Amino acid sequence: MRYRVRQDSRLQYRTGVTDARLNLRLRPVTWPGQVVRDFTMELDVPPTERTEGPGPYLSHVTTLRYSGRLSSLRIVTEFTAELSPLPVPDITPPVAELRQMASEARTLGPLAPAAYLYGASMTPPDEAIGAWAAPDLLPDTPVLEAARALAMRIHREFAYAPGTTTSRTLPAEAFAAKAGVCQDFAHVMIVALRMHGIPAGYVSGYLRTLPPAGRARLVGADAMHAWAAVWCGPGAGWIGIDPTNDSLAREDHIVLGMGRDYADVTPVNGVFVGGGKQTTDFRVDVVPVDETMAEIAPPASASARRTG
Repeated sequence: MRYRVRQDSRLQYRTGVTDARLNLRLRPVTWPGQVVRDFTMELDVPPTERTEGPGPYLSHVTTLRYSGRLSSLRIVTEFTAELSPLPVPDITPPVAELRQMASEARTLGPLAPAAYLYGASMTPPDEAIGAWAAPDLLPDTPVLEAARALAMRIHREFAYAPGTTTSRTLPAEAFAAKAGVCQDFAHVMIVALRMHGIPAGYVSGYLRTLPPAGRARLVGADAMHAWAAVWCGPGAGWIGIDPTNDSLAREDHIVLGMGRDYADVTPVNGVFVGGGKQTTDFRVDVVPVDETMAEIAPPASASARRTG
């Protein structure tokens, strides 16, 4: 599948800010089976300084600095992504063996399993989540089979309920409520896997959504999305699993980056001087290249949405 992806992001500061330093993680990273071409980023307010480079874990960071007053900023990114999902392995190591492989791995780098074995700021260890997941993560079960069973259980037992959580909600709260959005479901799955010694990462990206039968696709109706990636051994590597949709992350999932949790791959964050609160409004289009914008209907209204 080939897609043309466009994201229109607008940052607003209620009273204006100064000396702003923003980190944008909106340029897709290299990922197995994914090729990105023709990436562009347009800013309606030119920055005082701009730098590009790899960020922590698996991310690309564009850093902007504004030395003067800033009241709003529009960021438009576009690129083409070609997805050729790799074959799903028929056999993966059992959980107990995979746990041993991960503990003995000596590789370093953004995809090294050791970095994804331990808790982080938004995914601290949680005994209750670990105990709940134990029936799916038995020592003799192949790790991919176990992880898919866990994702199915999250999909079945948790309610998708926008507005019940925020981008700062920790997994324990979403787990207790058995409700949330894709960010929460990915976090719960990641904590569960790590509690059993299985490396797991948080993937930020895009998901193509399909309109109801007989209706045109709406401009801006697609979404940023989040899912988990599970390390399935040195042979199979990382495999994405989407608990929100109870599916593997394949030809409809476009990877922006991977970290330990949402905090590592937040699309936009930063620091600034001033008391104004930052609000973000964005619209996303993920369009197969054989479709044209002429076939896409304008939205009835625009509204802010967060990941998931």
